[in-house]
Order: sequence, then structure tokens, then C-alpha cells
Amino acid sequence: MAIPRLRDYKGPAILSYGFRPFFFFGALFAGLSMMVWLPVFYGNLEISSLFGPIDWHIHEVFFGYLAAIISGFLFTAVPNWTGRLPIQGNPLLLLVVIWVAGRIAITFSLYFGWILTMVIDLAFLTAIVFVIGNEVISGKNWRNLKVLIPIIAFWLANLGFHLEAYFMGASDYSQRLAMAAAIVLIMLIGGRIIPSFTRNFLVRRNPGRLPVPFGRFDIIAIALGVIALGLWVVLIEGPVVAGFMGIAGLLQLVRLVRWAGDRTGGEFLVTVLHVSYLFIPTGFLLIAAGNIWPDYISSVAGMHAFGVGAIGSMTLSVMIRATFGHTGQPLKADLKTWLILIMIWISAISRVAAALYAPGMEMLLEIAATTWVLAFAGFSVTFAKLLFRPKGF
Repeated sequence: MAIPRLRDYKGPAILSYGFRPFFFFGALFAGLSMMVWLPVFYGNLEISSLFGPIDWHIHEVFFGYLAAIISGFLFTAVPNWTGRLPIQGNPLLLLVVIWVAGRIAITFSLYFGWILTMVIDLAFLTAIVFVIGNEVISGKNWRNLKVLIPIIAFWLANLGFHLEAYFMGASDYSQRLAMAAAIVLIMLIGGRIIPSFTRNFLVRRNPGRLPVPFGRFDIIAIALGVIALGLWVVLIEGPVVAGFMGIAGLLQLVRLVRWAGDRTGGEFLVTVLHVSYLFIPTGFLLIAAGNIWPDYISSVAGMHAFGVGAIGSMTLSVMIRATFGHTGQPLKADLKTWLILIMIWISAISRVAAALYAPGMEMLLEIAATTWVLAFAGFSVTFAKLLFRPKGF
């Protein structure tokens, strides 16, 4: 029997499903915060934050933008996993308000003080852990409880970020823990949706070789990825880190090849998922190379392959597909969709190149920042009408 997910909801469409407010406001915030970031980085603008400029930027990418998008995705996916009604209306509005309060507290933390800022900022992820945990447990969907592990690690990274910034003057371990949690989440969720969407497309349009089903190889690849990221968080660098990161990168590359992305030509919204996931093995391998040849390759390049590449392009790819699918639109990329994703890929490549090519760093940073803004502002403008209007209109 079909579940009457939205039958009794009469409020604003933007609050009818979790992806709507968090995708829109998360993307808008990503674009606006980057417009602020470069003037702050160059010393032309000051913000009233207790965090240093770089820490403010990194924190808001992870715990501002990414936390919003993860929440929007989970609030949309969990009802499908559990068969329960989605969070909507006033409870969803309250979560959005808590998220906005965190962004205000971080940016103006000089006026709030570090403890109150930390409490306000942590409130959002705390609420997400409890809400998602309650939904999964209430729906007796035990196998998906594992999704809480990287979310809790993300919460711990946020706590550590505040403590490190206050007591040590800058974040260090918590940055890497946040990145590791995000990459593990992408490995888990990407490993579910990419082969699934690819299989659905190939069965309909291009019969032949299909993605290899999830199996022991995937478990080993994810486990070694988790170990490699854990070593990187704790040890930062060295031959052990290089070895494990290199192996993890190769395994993730093989995993991606097994998903038959080479057969998805002609279906851009499927192909982009494979291209976006490619930044995962790229990040692992660049960090490994930076540890082996530190004089020639900066391991920061791997951080940005993970951050701008994997996180930026993977989230945008999923946001676009989910918005089309859940608002009753055809899963077909138009010119605007192509441009949004091309912009984020240019941003990722430029940011990685800036870490590798010092003489051109300033120009490449400006290209990376500009195309990032165009990608996320483009999403907000292009998809606003779908996110704010009822499904089917």
C-alpha cells in the first residue's frame, strides 16, 4: 500500500520535505560565504568571528554548507528507508532556524563568546543525530543505523574544531576528522546510489555489462579507506599514511570502474555521479603522493580534491537529481544544469592546481572561488521555483 507521505500537509511547499529548504539555503549560503571569503583572505574585509579567517572558511564549508546538504539528503532518504512520514512543517522549520542561528553565531562569535557560540553551533548536528536516529530506530531499519557513525564523527569534529580554535588558536585534527567523516559518508552513500542509478539507466537504455553488485570487495575498499583516513587524521603524514592512502585510492578507483560509468554516455545526470566520485580516489592518491614527494606535490592538493571536488561536485550532483526526482520533473539535464556542474568541476580543478602551482596561485584561487559562486548561486536561482512550489506545479 502506498504511504500517504504528504497527504495531510497544507503548509508552504518549501517545508514539505527536508531537501527543499536545506538544498536551497545551503547552496545559497555556499555561494554567499565564498563571496565573503576571498576579501577576508586577502585582508580587505574583516568579520566579527573568534575564528581566524581560514578556520572560519573551513568551518562553514563543513558545518554550514555540508551539514545542511547532508541533512536535506537524509531527511529525504530516511522516509524511503523506513516507510515513515517525512519531517515537515514546523519541526522542519525549527531545524532550519537552528541551522541559521549557528551561522550567525559563528560569524559574529566575538559578541557571543566561544562557549555560547559552540553550544548554538552544535545544536544543529545534535538535533540531526537524534532525529535521524529516532526515525531509523522507530522504522526498525537497523541496517541503516550505520549512517549515524560518520554523522556522529562529524559532530565530534565540530566540537573539536571549537576546542582547538579556542585553546590552540587554530584547528588542525578536527579539520581532518570532518573531512574524513564527509568522505566516509560519500563512500557509503555514493556506493549505494551510483551503481543503483547506473543499473536503472543501463537496464532501460543500454543493455549489456551492469555495475557489479555491492560485495566483499566494496567492504574491503571502504574499510581500508576508513583506516587510511583515520591514520591521516592522527598521524598527518609519513610513510604509513602514504601507503594506506595510496592503497585506499587505488581500491576506490577500481570500485568506481566496477560501476560501469563508461557505459552511461548520453545520460548526463548519471555520468556526473561517476565523474564526481572520481575526486575520491584522486584525493587519496594526491595525499599519498604529497607524503612521498613533499618537495614537488603539496598534500593540500588532496584536501581540495576531497573538499571542492568530491564534496562540492558530489553534493551538487545529488542535489540536482534529487530535486528533479522529488518535484516530479523529468530526469533530464538542461543547459543550466550542465553549466552548474561544469562550474564546480572548474572550481575543483583550479583549486587543486592552485595548491600545486605556487606562481599561479592567486589567479587560480580567484577562478576557483568565482566558479564555486557561479555553481552554487546558479543552483539556488535555477532550482528555486522547483523547491518553493508544490510538486506537480
